[in-house]
Amino acid sequence: MSLYGGVGLARLLGVACALGAALLYSTGASLQALEARRAAPEDALRTTLLRHLIVRPVWLGGTLCVFGGWLLQTSSLTTVPVTVVQPILALGLIALIVIGSRLLGEDVGRREVLATVAIIVGVVGLVLLGPSQSRDQASPAVLALVIGGLALFALVPYALRSTKPQLVLIVLSAGLSFALCGIANSLLGKAFDEGKWGWLAVWLGVIVAGAVVALVGEMTAFQRAPVTHAFPVILVTQIVVAVGLAPVLGGESWNGAPLAVVGMAASLAVIIVGAALLVGTSAVGAPLQTESQT
Repeated sequence: MSLYGGVGLARLLGVACALGAALLYSTGASLQALEARRAAPEDALRTTLLRHLIVRPVWLGGTLCVFGGWLLQTSSLTTVPVTVVQPILALGLIALIVIGSRLLGEDVGRREVLATVAIIVGVVGLVLLGPSQSRDQASPAVLALVIGGLALFALVPYALRSTKPQLVLIVLSAGLSFALCGIANSLLGKAFDEGKWGWLAVWLGVIVAGAVVALVGEMTAFQRAPVTHAFPVILVTQIVVAVGLAPVLGGESWNGAPLAVVGMAASLAVIIVGAALLVGTSAVGAPLQTESQT
């Protein structure tokens, strides 16, 4: 009796940690966006943007919220499966809408609400029907190909910086970079468990580089696009990439049942529709403006 009660309490605490993480992620992104909008436009897609933001207390507070969210998310995964944690994190988008409209004065209408609901429903379906966790790992050649490909796509907006790339490319770049950090973090844990210190150093380097690219891209997006539009797309990109690459990187397999395949396809379609509603706006779809207005 006490054993089951203990397990139940542990899972309850894990769910509470996941809810706290969702709230901290949304709050942190909103605070970061508040300061990013005050940064100089010419710092867009440059590391100088981070150097200017890191000395601002509000931005630091938002970053600490995000870090706290990561700690709570990590803690929740010790007692609650990822199939429960990820949908809870997606629920944080509801808090993001409230904070974005109240704190940042963003216009939140039917379009934003419908898009957020669609994303949450799609994420729940995708995670529940996605591949189960595995401790297997792809070969170094496959890892290099996948991670190198993600890195190249993530760097596209930086290569096009002088031509003022579309903001949607920057938003996707941030999502891909965060996804790359997540993949490297998982591989870092496996390298540590197996005592492969050389690989541990490699994955640590990937995490640091990916985090810098992700933060610069995310803050650049927050400069020009509503956080209620940019952040959900960044989150969706991370989740879709993680689920989509799981069979390739970890030897995990999707449920082959026809209904499961149809369910995953439907969930992905719903997510894409939700993200498209947010991306298909003048703010996110416009080209990046890097010059000061006079």
